[in-house]
Amino acid sequence: MDDDNQILVPPSFTALYADARQRLREPAAVVRARYELCEDLAHHLVEQAQTLYHVQAPSESGILRRIHAGLCMPESGVAPAEAGWIVTRLAELLNWPCPELVPPSEPAPAA
Repeated sequence: MDDDNQILVPPSFTALYADARQRLREPAAVVRARYELCEDLAHHLVEQAQTLYHVQAPSESGILRRIHAGLCMPESGVAPAEAGWIVTRLAELLNWPCPELVPPSEPAPAA
């Protein structure tokens, strides 16, 4: 992503759009726009996650898994891989450990 835009997309996000040779499958502008959306969404979810933690008092991992499940729904507007990135970023922002995030098509691991 070597144009004049000053937004640096982290490698963890570009990996979502890269092929086996690390070439982007989408134009850089599309990847950058998706990154901005996902980063903004992660920041927006911080307050919601904190509220859920203090009001409902479930576990941090339970909250993150519920948010992930919601983001994996087709109507969320994000791809399942993006949903995983958003929740991982949200866990970073909250300084919470990120649980294993299982895509909706896979069965959940036994606890």
